[in-house]
Formats: sequence, structure tokens, C-alpha cells
Amino acid sequence: MGRKPLLLSAEYSGQRRRILSNCPIREVRRGWMHRIADHDGTRAGEGGIEAWLKLAEACGMSPEEILEERHVLPGVRFAVDAYVNFARTKPWPVAVASSLTELFAPDLMANRLAAFEKYYTWVQPWGSDYFRRRVTQARVDSEEGLDLTLAYCNTRTLQEEAVRALSFKCDVLWSMLDAIQAGYGHTVQAPS
Repeated sequence: MGRKPLLLSAEYSGQRRRILSNCPIREVRRGWMHRIADHDGTRAGEGGIEAWLKLAEACGMSPEEILEERHVLPGVRFAVDAYVNFARTKPWPVAVASSLTELFAPDLMANRLAAFEKYYTWVQPWGSDYFRRRVTQARVDSEEGLDLTLAYCNTRTLQEEAVRALSFKCDVLWSMLDAIQAGYGHTVQAPS
């Protein structure tokens, strides 16, 4: 099958733990903990990381290949590291604001799932559970992120930082896509 793209799911979710650890408000931390449980699971064999590993297996890769990050492109790693560092070093409400790209995720995930099933017929159907879960989880996550951003980015300075954070996250996602395109040589015509 050749080289396969892979996003660093576990490291990318590290930003969730960084935000939680930077937040001094107990109620917010309690509310945010479900994101970690959604991703890591509450016991072995469940959670988003497990679903990601099953997706990789359905694509013909072993869990070891994924856990050892054998196929991670340098540009993708750089973008993910930049995002995790951003979440670690910025005020927690600003880091939360960067997650607002998830506002668009439910529809995007539903579209990805349909495209995945249509164009990647060689992938075992049970592997797309990761995308199915994200349709529901992204809706909850994005609503929560928006509520927190509106409540805690309550000064002009924090509001401007929140806008910059969202822009930064879009740049991170764009950089990841650029790295994948460059790594696999596919050219895509930009819409005019």
C-alpha cells in the first residue's frame, strides 16, 4: 500500500489535557473532563484513540505502526506540536477558543463518512466508527467550546486573542493538509 498519512491523534488530543491543567476554575475543569474520557476511554478498548487504531487497522495498518508513529509526516508532526504548545502556553479561554473549528465538524464528519464509504471501498466498514463518533461528539464539544469562549473571553483583549486563536488553528489545519499533499504528491486545483 505504500506510505500512509496519519495524524497524531493522541498528541493532538494532548491540547485537551493542557487546557484542563491551565484552567483554575473547578466547574470548567469538571465539564472539560468528558473530552479526555471521550478520547482516552474510561477503560481499555474504548475511546477515540481505540477507534483511531481500529480505523488504521481497517486501512491495513497495524496498531504498532500507529503507536510508533511510523507514517507521520514531518510537516504534520510540526503542525501538531505547534498546536499542543499553543494550548500549553496560552490562557485557557484562548486555547478553548482555538477549538471552535469544531463548530463545523459535525457536518464535515458526516460528509467525510459518506465520502469515505463511497471512495474508500477497500477499507473495512467497521473502521469508520471514529468518524461516526465524532459527528455526535463534535457537536457537544463545539457547543461547549463556544459557551466557554463567550463566557470567559469577556474583555476586548481576550476576544481579540480568541479570534487570533481560531485563525491560528485554521493555519495549523491548513499546514497539515499542505504537508500531506506535499508528502504524497497529489495536486489539487484550488477553486476559482
